[in-house]
Amino acid sequence: MKNEEFGHIEVIKKKHRHQTYWDMFATWVGANANNGTWYVGGVIAACGFVTASTTLVIVGLASYTLLALAGYMGYKTGIPAMGLTRASFGLRGSFLPSLINLVQFIGWAAVNTFIAATSISYILYDLLGWPVYGKPGGAKGLVLGILVMSVLHLLSTSMGERSVQIIERLGIILVFALVIWESIIAFQQVSLSDIIAWRPPSSAKMSAGAAVDVLAAFNLAWVTAASDFTRFAKKKSSSTWAPFLGADLGLIWFALIGIIATIATAITLEHFDPNNSDPSTIASKLGLGILAMLVIIITSTTANAVNLMSAGSALTNMTRKFSLRASLIIVTIVSVFVTFIPLFYSTFLDVFTAFLDGIGMVLGPEIAIFLVDFYFVQHQNYLSDQFTRKNGAYWYSNGINWSAIISWALAVCGYWIIKQIPVLADTVGATPLAMLLAAVIYICLAKFAKKERPAN
Repeated sequence: MKNEEFGHIEVIKKKHRHQTYWDMFATWVGANANNGTWYVGGVIAACGFVTASTTLVIVGLASYTLLALAGYMGYKTGIPAMGLTRASFGLRGSFLPSLINLVQFIGWAAVNTFIAATSISYILYDLLGWPVYGKPGGAKGLVLGILVMSVLHLLSTSMGERSVQIIERLGIILVFALVIWESIIAFQQVSLSDIIAWRPPSSAKMSAGAAVDVLAAFNLAWVTAASDFTRFAKKKSSSTWAPFLGADLGLIWFALIGIIATIATAITLEHFDPNNSDPSTIASKLGLGILAMLVIIITSTTANAVNLMSAGSALTNMTRKFSLRASLIIVTIVSVFVTFIPLFYSTFLDVFTAFLDGIGMVLGPEIAIFLVDFYFVQHQNYLSDQFTRKNGAYWYSNGINWSAIISWALAVCGYWIIKQIPVLADTVGATPLAMLLAAVIYICLAKFAKKERPAN
């Protein structure tokens, strides 16, 4: 019984790793240089330029420090992200973070696909005269856009990690060239001084704490995917500095474009509407043209290559039967159906903000436990041969580490309570405090747990 296997995990040995620093940098720039990041920037524009941009940089640096820490875990062990959660949550308990990852990355893939499909509807309007999405008959162009993007996503993940590497290498060059052009166009519309001086209407104003939670929900998603890619890195710096710098560059650059373009649109139209943060709407109203729409489509493909790869990895850990390639096909098909959900709501913004609230509440505590277990509880000494062993070091109580589950549940409740306290929710935000709460509770429970930790 002691040597019985509990699902296979592919461990990438260092001699089989081929991803360079540039590959890792390109992957994480591509993960954030996309329409979803632009849209998030537009949403937090409701804080005003100074508050939004300052919060963006601070939260970005903090979040992607955690990304670098998670990236090193993949480099040291060669184990995928959700496989690593078996050490902290237990072999069976890892189904919880795997389910969270599966849902969130399918959700992010759907978000990016929907925004890119909206861009395709604008292109079809310019080329064929079809109504754009949001106008009578506009659903036709959107549906075609979703199908086109879904085919591109299947192609981008068809060969697993190798096809993701290829799409990121090609995509990053196009992204850099085209986004530089977009940045220039955006600043030509309205002066920087006008953008800085603009203030949102009181009815739509967002607090700094609310912006922290929006950005945290967006940024932290990548932390749970880090080792899915860094386990293929040749060098330690490729697994830590490359993700940190690449993700921050993509985030700050694209979110700033979203902030600036949304405020520029508000100034130009003399009306602020958070729904205008959709990059297709901004590009159209600022006259950026078809080329800008193509940028949105390209960046959606590069970002969703990472989203779908991570969702596929989570599904593989949960089922223990599907290969990664089979899981990628399944999650890509599921994401197609999920993409249609916003069609049944009044605005895409409503769906997007509800999605962010849900993800932020459950994700932060999971990540805190995941990182604290590796760095503080088990002191970076994970035993690779124990990740598939029933009754082994990570079996805990019938496959579940209840210290992790209880810590996570209490922190999720804490997040909801903090959200009801304006002095905290509007300043610091609920996410950092919930993560701190999860970390403290887990360390205390782990210290006094009856189950002994594996020996060094």
